[in-house]
Amino acid sequence: MKIRAIVPIAYILFLMLPIYWLVSMSFKTTNEILGGFSLFPQSWTFENYMTIFTDPTWYSGYFNSIIYVSLNTVISLTVALPAAYAFSRYRFMGDKHLFFWLLTNRMAPAAVFALPFFQLYSAVGLFDTHLAVALAHALFNIPLAVWILEGFMSSVPKELDETAYVDGHSFPSFFIKVFIPAIKSGIGVTAFFCFMFSWVELLLAKTLTSVAAKPIAAVMTKTSSSAGFELGLLAAAGVLTIIPGAIVIYFVRNYIAKGFALGRV
Repeated sequence: MKIRAIVPIAYILFLMLPIYWLVSMSFKTTNEILGGFSLFPQSWTFENYMTIFTDPTWYSGYFNSIIYVSLNTVISLTVALPAAYAFSRYRFMGDKHLFFWLLTNRMAPAAVFALPFFQLYSAVGLFDTHLAVALAHALFNIPLAVWILEGFMSSVPKELDETAYVDGHSFPSFFIKVFIPAIKSGIGVTAFFCFMFSWVELLLAKTLTSVAAKPIAAVMTKTSSSAGFELGLLAAAGVLTIIPGAIVIYFVRNYIAKGFALGRV
């Protein structure tokens, strides 16, 4: 029994080691990091965090990232919900081919779309806006959202739809008041994956922004100086970047488990 308890604990500690190392580095100066190996900071410093919280370039990067990530998640769910319902409830000519084609957009690398998006958004005046990044990420998140939601919706009996119509619900009323609550776990899982993809994606976010909507990922790539990279500052930024994802995981952890059970995650 003790061995069974020790093995998972050791495995968890092994997985947490890189995070601990990142947190430890965030309280060190760059000179100490480069000076040698140490498990704990020899001289604790909060200067790295103070720089992030006081420098507009840094904290605005976090705000920009949160804005376009939230906007993307809302857009992706708004578009994917009715699309997934159509795929799960109706059969029409070419539905399977269309569903597969939709997924192929998710398979394409972001680098393929970087230049076309840059030229398009520059032409229509969307360059360096939160909406530009949100719409670009929607190209990848909507297919994923449709695929996940379709699995959850297909598990809901069609009798629920028929019963709601018999009770006098219109389609909008049924969809919002009855159907969406029935698949709230699927919506939670989908929101998590949309959020995480948009949060960690760098190429499109960096290509489509310049100053006003520059995300934190782009800011972190510009910490080099004549003396090299500011490793302590990068570590502190990395720690703060983990927090939003950890918060989202905390709130949707039960829904993710249901997603695994249904085979869609």
